[in-house]
Amino acid sequence: MTLLKPTVARVLGWTTLVALIVLALFGLWGAPADAVQSDAQRLMYLHVPAAWIAYLAFGVTAIASGLWLWPRTRSPVWDRMAGASAELGVMFTGLTLLMGSLWGRPVWGVWWAWDARLVTTAVLFFLYLGYLALRRVPGTAEGRAKRCAIAALIAFVDVPIVHFSVTWWRTLHQEATVFDPELKAHIHGVMAFTLWFGVFAFTLLFVYLLDRRYHLECLQEGLEDRELEQAIKDRVRGSVSPPKVEAKVEATVEAGAER
Repeated sequence: MTLLKPTVARVLGWTTLVALIVLALFGLWGAPADAVQSDAQRLMYLHVPAAWIAYLAFGVTAIASGLWLWPRTRSPVWDRMAGASAELGVMFTGLTLLMGSLWGRPVWGVWWAWDARLVTTAVLFFLYLGYLALRRVPGTAEGRAKRCAIAALIAFVDVPIVHFSVTWWRTLHQEATVFDPELKAHIHGVMAFTLWFGVFAFTLLFVYLLDRRYHLECLQEGLEDRELEQAIKDRVRGSVSPPKVEAKVEATVEAGAER
């Protein structure tokens, strides 16, 4: 089972690859160097899109979790999507922190500063690492999905805190370049195009990776179900010794409960 049809996923994959190549060309050579930060500013074309995808991924996790909690829309699909999107969110949050550190070293003179934006982003990263760890705690499938859905909604509270931290507190981090309180962009021309194209390319990448990760999750669940069915058939047919079958059934059931 996938979110996208195979043909659509294939076209999306190639489109994403082309978009990332175009982004690299504009980011390295097409856009001019910043008058103050020089070439270090080019990291913005990765840093900002990665941060946007982190917001988007955790937003998808929160929405999917809410849909699972609502009885009328409760379905394993939403739990799988929430987990897959959270994994991508953690990955892109880590990339955001890495790019920010590489950018901050030549501009601020340090790899890390106890800045409000940096600290709240790090908190967000560890909150969702905890969420992913919670998904692997043994228990029934429904019980795990319920506690993870609640945890996802609680963790998402940090997303607006991260975004508005540069407005609420005085920080080293520059204020919002595009989505400031007055919605006035502070970037123009080729630099603005490259930044927006980076957001577009990373969004395509997120959708493609989400589809692939969701598909992998379905394959893993299907494999575990088939192993359980085969173990039961072996027990009924008596093709293997009962103790061995019982151990196999118990191991498969435990693995299924941990999903």
